[in-house]
Amino acid sequence: MAGIGKKASAIVMAVAMLGIAGCTAQYRNHGYMPDEEILSQITVGVDTRDTVLETLGAPTTSGVLEQGDFYYIRTRMEQYAWKRPQPVERTVMAVSFDQRDVVSNIETFGLEEGRVVTLESRVTSSSTADKTFIRQLLGNLGRFNAASVLGGE
Repeated sequence: MAGIGKKASAIVMAVAMLGIAGCTAQYRNHGYMPDEEILSQITVGVDTRDTVLETLGAPTTSGVLEQGDFYYIRTRMEQYAWKRPQPVERTVMAVSFDQRDVVSNIETFGLEEGRVVTLESRVTSSSTADKTFIRQLLGNLGRFNAASVLGGE
């Protein structure tokens, strides 16, 4: 009879351990983010699209245009037992290129309380890069020549 009591208590103990283990968080990492040592090898205004691919590896995604920007994305997910996994950390690094395929900007964003936050920015300024289409259009109003449009000159 004492053997049955030991088996029953062992079963109860195993079920309790499984119940406790089910309540602990499980974490999974998705995506790829280059570390600071590798990222420091990229120089804004010097490196090209090809050298970025060679140094950092293939991006998680890229811009929708043929020669779009590169995006490296890492997400850390947390899950408790039967609950749906929730992102607890998300980092996005955007590598932008100019018309010559030279790195023009590297920015790192994070997800803090559901809001996108700029963590780091490495930018080289350009005289036209900050101008929107409307600003460029309004800037050209004084240079408009009606005669050339109407077929005069």
